[in-house]
Amino acid sequence: MSSAFDKLARPVQKWMRQQGWRELRDVQARSIRTICETNADLIVAASTAGGKTEAAFLPLISQVLDAPANGTGFDLLYIGPLKALITDQAMRLEDICQETELPVVPWHGDVSQSIKTRALKSPKGILLITPESLEALFIRRGLEIARLFGELCGIMGDAA
Repeated sequence: MSSAFDKLARPVQKWMRQQGWRELRDVQARSIRTICETNADLIVAASTAGGKTEAAFLPLISQVLDAPANGTGFDLLYIGPLKALITDQAMRLEDICQETELPVVPWHGDVSQSIKTRALKSPKGILLITPESLEALFIRRGLEIARLFGELCGIMGDAA
C-alpha cells in the first residue's frame, strides 16, 4: 500500500488488511493525505461505489483514534439525505469501528428513542443524521449544541 496507508490509525489499517485490500484507490490515497496533512476543507467526488465513504471516514476515524477529544461530544458528524443511506453507512462504519471504542450512532425517524436518549446523555463517536433530524435536534436541544458538537473533528455529507 502507499504512504497514505501509513497515516491511518492501527485499528483502521488492521480492518483494511482483514478486508483483503491490497491498495487504496487514488481518491482514497489523495483524501487521506489531504485530511491527515492539512486543515483544508475537502470535497470528495467519485462515481458510485468509487470509494468516497472510505476516502473520508478512514482518515477522520484515524484522527479521532490517534488524538481523542478531551471533552464530551460527538467526534464526527455525517449528514445523509436518506434514512436508508444512513442505515447502510452505519453498518459499514460499525464494521470499521468494531475493534475501537468509537460508537456509531444512526439518527433518523426510524431509530428508537432509547438509542437517541443514550447518545444525548453520553455523546461520543460518529453521529449519522438526516438534515431534518439535525434541524429538530437544534430546535429542541439548542442549549446543548455546544456540548454535543463543540469538539467535532469533521463533518461529512452526501448529496441526494
